Amino acid sequence: MAQISSGNGFKLDVPQPKGIVGKEEALRMEEEALAKLRREKRHTLSTSPSSSSSGAASSVTKPNPSKSATTAPQPFPSTSRLDKDLIVFPEAKKPAEQDKFKEIDVDKLTNEELEKLLLDENFGANSKVCRPSSLVGFNLSASYPGGHACSSSPFQSSQWTPVLPTPSSSGVSTPTHQPAPMFPSAPFPKPGTFQNGFTPTISPFMTLPAQQPSFMAFSPIQPAATAAMVYQQPAVDPEMAKLFDKIASTSEYLKNGKSATADVDSAQAGTASLAPNPPPQQPAVVESSHIGRFDWLDLDPLTKRKAENEEASQASGPDSQTESGVSAGDPWDAVLETEGNSSSSNNSPSLEGKVSLSVRPQPRRGSTGTTVTRSHSLNIPGTSSPYKPNNQEKGKGKGLVRNAALEERDAQNLEIVAFCEDVAALRSKFPHDDIATNPGFVLSPVITQRNSGGDSSCSVKVSIEISDSQQPVTFTCDVSSPVELLISQTLCWVHDNLDQVDFSSYLLKVCGREEVLQNKHSLGSHEYVQNCRKWENEITLQLLSHSTMRRDLARTEEDDHSRIDLEKHLGQVERPFKENVTRQGLADYLEGYHTQVNICLQNESTQYKTVERVVQTVKNLCCALDEVETQAITEAVKRLKHSINLPRTRSPKMGSRSSGQPSDAAASPVEEGMALLTQAVYDLVKLYMLSFCPPSTSFNSSPPPQTADGEEAEGRSSKEASGTTDHLQFTLFALHGIPASWVSSYEKYFLMCSLTHNGKNLFKPVQSKKVGTYKSFFYHIKWDELINFPIAVAVLPLESILSLTLFGVLNQNASGSPDSNKQRKGPEMLGKVSMPLFDFRRVLARGSRLLCLWTSAQGATAAGGATGSRKRVPTERIVLQVDFPSSAVDVLYVGPKEGPSPEPHTLEELDPDLRRKLEKICSRASTFGLKRADHQLLWDHRAHCRRDHPSSLPKVLASAPSWDWASMAHIHSLLHRWPALPPVTALELLDSKFADTEVRCVAVDWIEKSSDDELADYLPQLVQALKFECHLKSALVMFLLSRAQGNINIAHYLYWLLKDAVQDPAWGRRYERVLGALLCLCGGKLRVELEKQTHLVTLLGAVAERVRQAGGSTRQVALQEGLENVQNFFQRNSCRLPLSPSLVAKELNIKACSFFNSNAVPLKLALVNADPLGEEINVMFKVGEDLRQDMLALQMIRIMDRIWLQEGLDLRIVNFKCISTGKDKGMVELVPFSDTLRKIQVEYGVTGSFKDKPLAEWLRKYNPAEDEYEKASENFIYSCAGCCVATYVLGICDRHNDNIMLRSTGHMFHIDFGKFLGHAQMFGSFKRDRAPFVLTSDMAYVINGGERPTSRFQLFVDLCCQAYNLIRKHSGLFLNLLSLMTSSGLPELTGSQDLKYVCDALQPNNTDAEATIFFTRLIESSLGSVATKFNFFIHNLAQLRFSGLPANDEPILSFSPKTYTLKQEGRILHASIFSFQKRYNPDKHYTYVVRIMREGQNEPQFVFRTFDEFQELHNKLTILFPLWKLPSFPNKMVLGRTHIKEVAAKRKLELNNYVHNLMRSSVEVTQCDLIYTFFHPIARDDKTEGLDAAAKAPEPPLSPTSGRVEGEVKLSISYRNSTLFIMVMHIKDLVSEDGTDPNPYVKTYLLPDPHKTSKRKTKISRKTRNPTFNEMLVYSGYSKETLGLRELQLSVLSAESLRENYFLGGITLRLKDFDLSKETVKWYKLTAVPYF
Repeated sequence: MAQISSGNGFKLDVPQPKGIVGKEEALRMEEEALAKLRREKRHTLSTSPSSSSSGAASSVTKPNPSKSATTAPQPFPSTSRLDKDLIVFPEAKKPAEQDKFKEIDVDKLTNEELEKLLLDENFGANSKVCRPSSLVGFNLSASYPGGHACSSSPFQSSQWTPVLPTPSSSGVSTPTHQPAPMFPSAPFPKPGTFQNGFTPTISPFMTLPAQQPSFMAFSPIQPAATAAMVYQQPAVDPEMAKLFDKIASTSEYLKNGKSATADVDSAQAGTASLAPNPPPQQPAVVESSHIGRFDWLDLDPLTKRKAENEEASQASGPDSQTESGVSAGDPWDAVLETEGNSSSSNNSPSLEGKVSLSVRPQPRRGSTGTTVTRSHSLNIPGTSSPYKPNNQEKGKGKGLVRNAALEERDAQNLEIVAFCEDVAALRSKFPHDDIATNPGFVLSPVITQRNSGGDSSCSVKVSIEISDSQQPVTFTCDVSSPVELLISQTLCWVHDNLDQVDFSSYLLKVCGREEVLQNKHSLGSHEYVQNCRKWENEITLQLLSHSTMRRDLARTEEDDHSRIDLEKHLGQVERPFKENVTRQGLADYLEGYHTQVNICLQNESTQYKTVERVVQTVKNLCCALDEVETQAITEAVKRLKHSINLPRTRSPKMGSRSSGQPSDAAASPVEEGMALLTQAVYDLVKLYMLSFCPPSTSFNSSPPPQTADGEEAEGRSSKEASGTTDHLQFTLFALHGIPASWVSSYEKYFLMCSLTHNGKNLFKPVQSKKVGTYKSFFYHIKWDELINFPIAVAVLPLESILSLTLFGVLNQNASGSPDSNKQRKGPEMLGKVSMPLFDFRRVLARGSRLLCLWTSAQGATAAGGATGSRKRVPTERIVLQVDFPSSAVDVLYVGPKEGPSPEPHTLEELDPDLRRKLEKICSRASTFGLKRADHQLLWDHRAHCRRDHPSSLPKVLASAPSWDWASMAHIHSLLHRWPALPPVTALELLDSKFADTEVRCVAVDWIEKSSDDELADYLPQLVQALKFECHLKSALVMFLLSRAQGNINIAHYLYWLLKDAVQDPAWGRRYERVLGALLCLCGGKLRVELEKQTHLVTLLGAVAERVRQAGGSTRQVALQEGLENVQNFFQRNSCRLPLSPSLVAKELNIKACSFFNSNAVPLKLALVNADPLGEEINVMFKVGEDLRQDMLALQMIRIMDRIWLQEGLDLRIVNFKCISTGKDKGMVELVPFSDTLRKIQVEYGVTGSFKDKPLAEWLRKYNPAEDEYEKASENFIYSCAGCCVATYVLGICDRHNDNIMLRSTGHMFHIDFGKFLGHAQMFGSFKRDRAPFVLTSDMAYVINGGERPTSRFQLFVDLCCQAYNLIRKHSGLFLNLLSLMTSSGLPELTGSQDLKYVCDALQPNNTDAEATIFFTRLIESSLGSVATKFNFFIHNLAQLRFSGLPANDEPILSFSPKTYTLKQEGRILHASIFSFQKRYNPDKHYTYVVRIMREGQNEPQFVFRTFDEFQELHNKLTILFPLWKLPSFPNKMVLGRTHIKEVAAKRKLELNNYVHNLMRSSVEVTQCDLIYTFFHPIARDDKTEGLDAAAKAPEPPLSPTSGRVEGEVKLSISYRNSTLFIMVMHIKDLVSEDGTDPNPYVKTYLLPDPHKTSKRKTKISRKTRNPTFNEMLVYSGYSKETLGLRELQLSVLSAESLRENYFLGGITLRLKDFDLSKETVKWYKLTAVPYF
């Protein structure tokens, strides 16, 4: 079909002569079509009338299938009230007119009469136009009048489901004809004149009636492949066929109408100029000078269809650029550019076969309270429709309807275009055939570690499976040997002649995991091997050659050449904002708009009505564009409405005036108004697409040619920003799309405008005026205020950010409270948005900008009120319009030339005090607590820092006084000359306080040196750092994508991190684009794998939610039903797990699946390993809890473990994986053979937490042999030390015995990190976590190997202190990693106060010795904390209540083995304290004799209870009866010694009073099991039944060791700043005089000391032969020379209360024998030296 481009910018179909179809043939074909149509009409789906209040139903009519299509349409019986906001169709004035056609006798009609009738302007003008019933299901707005791309064919399928199930929300005009384009004057050239100046002769019958009779056939407009909306063609009955035949024989038809189609051979398709202001460089190709008057009559679709088939066959060649098959009578061809087969086959979404449907459109506020639905994604690919395209569609090629204006440069987001080019360039560096970067399988992660001691030569047993051999090859090898060596050894077993074997072509795969060891690395460096050694599992591997190794995830050649489309693969991703409209949808809207404009301009008599329709169409368009309504549109609509009443200045019959000539007469006011409105509409659409739509796939992204001086040949010149004198100013115009609830809740609104760089204000924020809401089309907040920052553009840094924060002043009357005196609330922050002032090309912002506001918590809550209980996910955009000054010249940022920097060797030496001060500042972990003077010092001496303290760069840059244009010369000069930083230090430069692009680029360069496995440790922080990049096109984004391209582990982990980050309200759009790029790059195979994982997670999430919502007994049923769905998924395919790409599951082991009884009711899943050599995979799936915090805590613990391993300290840490797979859901790896401490402790009764032996006995049960138990105990000591340090540093709280676990191998580890950074769980007003970390007496029992302290506890303390000091060395790393996460939205990590917790915990200003002392005190504090045990006990009780009451035989008091009740014992009538006795077992204490009288017993009963046991009773009663008033309990605290007679006598009276009051409490208390268990006699009571029996004397002590001295003391001796530091660490194996455990302490003197002034003492350690002190004894003011003359005398004594302290041993050390310049740590043997 030949096309020409008319002067108004739209193509007209120009008829070309073609062979005439004979009359008989036409009739026969039409009758066939009619029969077929009637057959299929029976099957079309009839849709229900709209119930929408918008009055849509009134405009939708339902033809009665039994009548001819000429019958007047019957409106629905709906009582919907018409609304003035929506289109109201004019009612037919005369009912008779509706039946006009019925009164005409076609047979008697002459040709002349028919012509006259058809050209009558009033013929059918007033008849009501019906929308076919088949369209009721569509969500149409007035932007889809008949000009929508549609198929004229009846439906081919038997049933048709509406594509969008929502009823239409606005009236729609569906004219049944396609009028010829009549368009206003400027900006469009006049119709009838073509852009190349050619003026065709236009028939004098140009003016058409406004409405055509309702029986006319629809003219198919652009029936493209995407036409999901199909107008059903009215039935053609024999009467109509006769009429068509008659029309076909009229003179006009013979003259013009035959040429329904054009011959392709003569078609010269060119790009038509479609824009309202067509660019001159796009000349249209003119094809014919004849426009027939009957073009709009689709008289013979059958003939035409046949012709188009021929065209299709001719145009099917791959190089065919012809736009074939455009139907006649389509005046908007120029708007709708149809791509040919070749161009659309690559990028047409219709070929994807995916339906881009959004279900349930959310109602948006209409202008008078009417619901106007924002139209959902209009880009509905045609192949999704359940009917086959007819011949006509085939003839069209599969092109989309396009509007050339939407393809122009100013409608594209050029940053995304440039980004896509960068991504394509990156991909070309990783060709699919490079096996090094595209192995197609997962590489096993490597952790470099420094093995401690002789461990480097440690041997391990390895078992290797070989495909041909029956038995695996097993041998022992060194862990340090490279994997290549292992391969060659294995091949020696297989091959006799190794000359022909290429070792490098072989791999070792891990059995049970889809991962391969890295040949260049040592065996022991692989994480898998380290875990096998940790768990003492066999190392099982499989030998494979490269050719036999499955490359399931490799990229292919097709992947290398696929187009980079960021939106293409994001179908599975949940997005924070609803996408309302696509480019295709906008093209359709504009088409509908132009149709309305034409109808309006062609009939002046009805313009007052048709203008309203145009306005309604514009309103609907604005509604779809997030209710954005620009000033230009508002004014153009006003002007247009006003212009209807103005007198016409010239005839509407527009002859053939050429636009090239100046027009003599002015255009009519309506035309001028339309021209302005059209320009405004196009400007808005382009602005919107620039802001929110991805670039057009057909946009030619090649940059405009550059001229010699760097200016773009686009016609825009540029000037340097540094040379301008302008101040920064912009206009805050309005906020569009505001939630309805804001209108009623807030009275006034204002914006705070701040200009920031590096997160700091460059100038004091400026506040806008306070305004209310305005209403034109929709409610909006309009400021229209010029904001002026008195800061010159010349000095602005390149990364300056304009931040706009919206505040609402509450409407006092709207709150619902009549109390007018209540306190007036301050303004609420409703939302925020920020934008860079310079774009990615370094050009200053100009023109209008639309910014998407992200709402704060209050704003979202307030907005949520509008939708009631429905979740606002995804939310609708609230759009802020900001207008920057538009200048003819681009303001371009050009940085200053770098300044010179002094060479390191030319620097003067600093004064020693200054040097020390500088060194102290540089050695600090972070910039926390640095004063202004410190910053000044760093900046002034930056050259010295560069030479002497290279790692101080972040502190130096943070101290830069200014980052304005002039300062950049010094900063960049310094940066480029600075020595390279280690990757972990460079991470700090990616924080928000370093916005400078150059700084960030350099940081990325340095981070690039890290290996993939190291990078994986810091990936969450790098993903968060993307927020601090100024633009999407940045070094960090490209770095992450390049690493993901070469490593599947990183691509996999990055996918899940980005998928989670897409939910971020402020940055989600950026993350979407990076995720889109990742999915384009990663290749089809990996993409399919990730989609499967996403699907699996969705299924598991649904199951977990059902189980969680179900009640107790129904949970199991819900679980079974849900798991069957998951099993069905596995029957179709195996799937890698989100936890790790190397874990592949093929099905569920349903019998082994269950759920946990905690609050979140997580699922416990057992998955069958796809590798037959692998073990079952056990995971937990959790919903309802944010797992990102757990991920972060586990990441920090894993990094601590890496640091310890690299320093040669293996603390046997249990690392398990955890991944957040979406909002409040995720997957956690389960550690096999492990139990919670609660489960272990309650085996010993509910008070198991108060007993010392449960853990030790549990370990012995699983490790019966002595050497096994020793190994398990050692694992426990090491792992417990690691847990203590890690949980303290990270402030992990809510530690109870249900989230601490123990493995049967002795490894202890923590789970569930819901509370961290010191955010303790509260129990009423008291902190549940009162100990620094969890270290209880049952743990100490395992550590010591019994009840008494041993040297093993000293090992534990040393391990803790060593681990703590190693982490302190890397304080900066942890603070940086946590700082980068402060913007991630974690509730307990929001700012500097949370980081301060970690900073304080790390004691950054202390020396290692001071930190050792500090941590030792923490250990003592934790071990002595009854609160921890009590917390455990509370948890045991809570869990017992949760899982039902304890069984009768389960003890509820620590000293009673069973529980007793009133029924068993008999009611207690009276109880009192009779007396007290002294006891000596195990230590001296007093016990109280309780006299009890029971019902039915004559003799009293006596039981013996200690004060602590009474206290236990009281504590447990307060838990069981929290609301009862219990008697107060005596105070435990006593001044002086506790176990003496006076205290016991006092307590006897107090306890007697307590028991007396207790037995008078309420019946519930006095008759509870706890009381009867307490007073029940136990074994010890029977032994001491006789009260007159004398208290037993204590056993005689062991024979005294008269003068025998044994034992050793560990000391650390160091000297600095004229001070001698003696640290007393441990003493072991002391022997006392009488064989009892002594109470040791240490005393020192510096001899000679005649006046005893040098005496120093440690605290006393009670009842131990192996005390740990870790105390510092300090001697200040001694020079080295003085100390050389002194001796250190150290004595160990035992403190006794009833006699003299006695000597246990001592040493004398000559200080001149020590090298005081360094620390000496050593054990010294105690001797019987005389002490001073």
